[in-house]
Amino acid sequence: MDERPMPVAGMTISVRTRRDVVVVDPERFIAAARAACREDSPEISEERAAELIGDVYDAVWALIDRFGRLAADGPDSGGLPGQRIAGRPDGLSPAGEFQCIVLNDPVPLQDYGCFMPEEYDPFAVPPKG
Repeated sequence: MDERPMPVAGMTISVRTRRDVVVVDPERFIAAARAACREDSPEISEERAAELIGDVYDAVWALIDRFGRLAADGPDSGGLPGQRIAGRPDGLSPAGEFQCIVLNDPVPLQDYGCFMPEEYDPFAVPPKG
């Protein structure tokens, strides 16, 4: 039986998270992101929100900024493999979530300062050693 680790001073604990969604209605997706942008900043006009939310990345960040996750009100997945949820106001179908705990990553993110090395993958699990 493996011994479960106990916390020790200096231990780095990382939680790696993956959340997938499938875009089922691109227009609803963009509209939901623009609405989220305006909810966060009511002084922004519809026209300005359209300028600010122009692509997938803009839309994703707007929804995450507003709700803390991309499909804030949805289940972790749509159900059976290949099934999608249609008709959601955000145009997205939640498609699964996974989290894992990684202990003792050699360098915590904070220690990289403002710039991580280009070759560094912050989601890779370090080799056990």
